[in-house]
Amino acid sequence: MTVTRTARLTGAALCAALALVTLVWLLRDLATFGPTTELLWYWAGDHGFRLKAAAATTLVDPLLLAAYAVTAGAALRSPLAGPAMAVTGLTTLALRLPGLWASGVEALVSTMIVLALGGALLVTAAAGREPAGRAPGDPDGPGHPGAPGHPGAPDRPRTGPAVTAGVLCALAALMWAAWEIRWATLLPVEYTVGRYTGGRSLLLPALAVPPGWLNAVLVLLLLAAAGSAFARARHTRPLGLLAGLLLAGVGAGGTAAALRQNWHTYVPEQDVYSLAYDIGCGFALLAGLTVLLLLARPGRRRSPYRPVAALPPAPPAHRPPGW
Repeated sequence: MTVTRTARLTGAALCAALALVTLVWLLRDLATFGPTTELLWYWAGDHGFRLKAAAATTLVDPLLLAAYAVTAGAALRSPLAGPAMAVTGLTTLALRLPGLWASGVEALVSTMIVLALGGALLVTAAAGREPAGRAPGDPDGPGHPGAPGHPGAPDRPRTGPAVTAGVLCALAALMWAAWEIRWATLLPVEYTVGRYTGGRSLLLPALAVPPGWLNAVLVLLLLAAAGSAFARARHTRPLGLLAGLLLAGVGAGGTAAALRQNWHTYVPEQDVYSLAYDIGCGFALLAGLTVLLLLARPGRRRSPYRPVAALPPAPPAHRPPGW
């Protein structure tokens, strides 16, 4: 779907505001911990040490910051501006919703602002669509695909990259869902519920998404990306790129934490599930990067409509003298 110029500018401004809120929290944590790498390792998932101060952000925050920057650029120049804004806004709402019952006034205020901006981004993508009844050759309105400077209409992704990305997303979703089921069978009910609601026993940062909630959102996003890739829908690229970004980020964090713990040197038999989880994180990293590479290349763009000059009239059947 194409969106109007006003919707594009509004979406870019909303993405900039979302990026600004996230950047303020990231700069705050970076200023607190200084040039050390403790905050980076904490983002990676290594919680085996105590930080000098409490961190407010997690690995999700820099990933969302990158998503907001890319979406802002797509809103201004890409034919996939509408789907990109819709996917980013919906993912923001899904990931930031648990922050409503988080501890801390600053985190609660920030969460309410982000939810309002994410909802506005989703509404902008839905309300800013071009009128469906406009004729293909109608040049009225700056948002029409035939207007000068308009990026044109998106086409369906190529079959090979789309199917490959869909298979990787489906496998990653099944793997992550299997691990969530495994955790639910091993942990007590109270702790399992806390993994989705953010219980105090988890000692999460102020802006952290509960691990169970994050995994559930990631599984749903991967399944949606796989379904759209198999159908070769026109919104496959923004949906798959965001799913691949989150998958690669989560996989990179788990892989980095596993490498720091030297899991490859000694693996006791009772830690076979930990080894399988670390291998799964490595697969998630590779799968996420592969999905990003496959879907980063745009499909064949449909050329915007260009009116054809009228042909001269056909000669009459009986030509007059001197024709």
